[in-house]
Amino acid sequence: MNDDAETIEELESSKTGSDKYELRLYVAGQTPKSIAAFNNLKKICEEHLAGKYRIEVIDLLKNPQLAKGDQIFAIPTLVRKLPQPLRKIIGDLSNTERVLVGLDLRPAKE
Repeated sequence: MNDDAETIEELESSKTGSDKYELRLYVAGQTPKSIAAFNNLKKICEEHLAGKYRIEVIDLLKNPQLAKGDQIFAIPTLVRKLPQPLRKIIGDLSNTERVLVGLDLRPAKE
C-alpha cells in the first residue's frame, strides 16, 4: 500500500459490464492486519477474478468521513460495490473460502 495516496486504485481489465468487480477495502493506516487484508485480497482477485476487478483502498485515518457512506463499523472491511447486491466481509480476508463465498464466487457449503 502506498503511503502518499489517499486511495489506491488498480484497474486491470479490458472487459466491462456486469462481470466487473468493484471492491473497496477500508483500513486504518498500515497496520499488519490492514496490509494482510490487502495482500490476501490481491491474491484472491488474481486467482479468481484476473482482469475483472478494481480495488480501491480507503484509509480511514486520512478520510474518516468515508466510513459513513458504506456504514463501516469495523476494519478492515471489504465492500463489494459491483456486481449488485452490495456485500461486506470483515476481517483480514485470510479465510479464502469465506471470501469467495462472500464475493459470490463460490456457493456456501451445505
